[in-house]
Amino acid sequence: MIAELDTLEAKIQLLTGRYQLLRSDNIALRQQLLAAQQETKQLHVKLESARVRVQTLVDKLPEDA
Repeated sequence: MIAELDTLEAKIQLLTGRYQLLRSDNIALRQQLLAAQQETKQLHVKLESARVRVQTLVDKLPEDA
């Protein structure tokens, strides 16, 4: 009976350790996801700005060129 309880205790400790590791990984991945989403938004803004600048230059080109 004691051996079974020791085995169960060891399994619970292992499970708890894995849970904590997965929880920390999840937090880190959520932070990485937020950073990537922010970067994506910034890149979309830069892309739109570049598109507007290019369109402005195209609009300034003479029609017969």
